[in-house]
Amino acid sequence: MQKAGAVPGRHGGRLETLDLLRGLTLISMIIYHGMWDFLYLSDSGASFTALRTWYEGTGGHLWQQSICRTFILLSGFCVPFSRRIFRRGLEVSAGGIAVSAVTVIALYEDRVLFGVLSFLGAAMLVSGLLEHFFAGGLKNDPESGLKRQLTGAAVCLFLFHVTRWINHGYLRLGPWIRLNLPAGLYTFGSGAFPGYVLTGLGFPMRDFFSTDYFSFLPWFFLFRAGFFLNRVLAAAGSGAEAGGGTENTQSGNRIYDSPLFHLKLPFLNLIGRHSLPVYLLHQPLLYLLTSFLF
Repeated sequence: MQKAGAVPGRHGGRLETLDLLRGLTLISMIIYHGMWDFLYLSDSGASFTALRTWYEGTGGHLWQQSICRTFILLSGFCVPFSRRIFRRGLEVSAGGIAVSAVTVIALYEDRVLFGVLSFLGAAMLVSGLLEHFFAGGLKNDPESGLKRQLTGAAVCLFLFHVTRWINHGYLRLGPWIRLNLPAGLYTFGSGAFPGYVLTGLGFPMRDFFSTDYFSFLPWFFLFRAGFFLNRVLAAAGSGAEAGGGTENTQSGNRIYDSPLFHLKLPFLNLIGRHSLPVYLLHQPLLYLLTSFLF
């Protein structure tokens, strides 16, 4: 199976910088979750009121958003590198199901429903379908391809911004333009299968609770923005080739020869290459650590 971040073609190898960024993001996530466990699951955490106030406020929110946005953008960026995106999507979805099952059974008050792994698995599967049915390629005009990919990235980022508040019942087009969505989207089939489907899409039913909720919307737009940013580099690299190559692959793309794509810090690169098992194992280990130490 081709690993995300590996570049096919004559250059071969991996884009180590992607592993490095994933590793940094995973370390940040582990510290963030470790602080949550300490503050809310340990006896000692209750006395750290100032830290809890910061964690629940703007500082903690920005920290959490930096983690999830970086990880989702990177995941979308790596989709074109995967030759078995459906298999990878199913593996990640299975991880999301496992996390939900374990938390519902063992930690119901801190349950995870429609968490980040469930979202990423669904996003990979949908992206695989989109590429299977609608892939247009760069054709014979790298300049035109570059414009299309830039437009795609810009549109996805705009839609992500507009739909960022969809979980709260509205869209926002600017500082003063707010469009409320129909209340029925958040009440239809509540507590039953249709309600859970709508919740997964981005319209959470009343009284829904999850400690890690990443609905398909708005996050799919950020995921696809990462995908289009990859294609921007593919189009730019294709146009940079002597002779203006016409391939719609990463093969022979000189941009990926840049040292910026081959940065290495061994430990961070290692965990970045194995992000799924690290994600699955880190929280149980943090629970045990918190229980023993605090």
